[in-house]
Amino acid sequence: MRFFTVAIFAVLAACTGKPSFDDETLGGPKLNLEEFFDGELVAYGQFQDVLGTVRRSFVVDITGEWDGEVLTLTEDFVYEDGSTEQRIWSLTKTGPDSWVGTAPGVIGQAVGQEQDNRFNWRYEIDLPIPAAGGTSETLRVTFDDWMWLLTDTRLFNRAYVKRYGFDIGDVSISFEKPD
Repeated sequence: MRFFTVAIFAVLAACTGKPSFDDETLGGPKLNLEEFFDGELVAYGQFQDVLGTVRRSFVVDITGEWDGEVLTLTEDFVYEDGSTEQRIWSLTKTGPDSWVGTAPGVIGQAVGQEQDNRFNWRYEIDLPIPAAGGTSETLRVTFDDWMWLLTDTRLFNRAYVKRYGFDIGDVSISFEKPD
């Protein structure tokens, strides 16, 4: 019975609306990715499964460096259980509002598009997850990240996570630049 209930919720979650560039822009400052992420930032986030249960929370210290062609983001994660992870992204601007990027674990290239105050970033990744006995394993998932610049120093991110084409949860993150 529990499997049936979870399956129903998964199907319903897959039917929910997700952001689109067809959505009206609600205003706010225009996002310039290389400007916002250049320098030191901190981010606070959590992963929720399709039933809404928070499964992991984390804090990320981020150092961004823009050299005029490549934006390098060094992300140092600390999870609620004390475990740590580092991910280093290399993002290349391919047009006025388009990006591609790579990071360890990412399958192929991530692709991104800016529009007004928002950014959409899509990729597939082998994500490390904790396993029994203090070990870890990887889970191949796809991310559909939507970011909105709220102020010059705050950006909100909601990432929709899928496995085998089915929604498994979402990640909410607030990025903050020091004042």
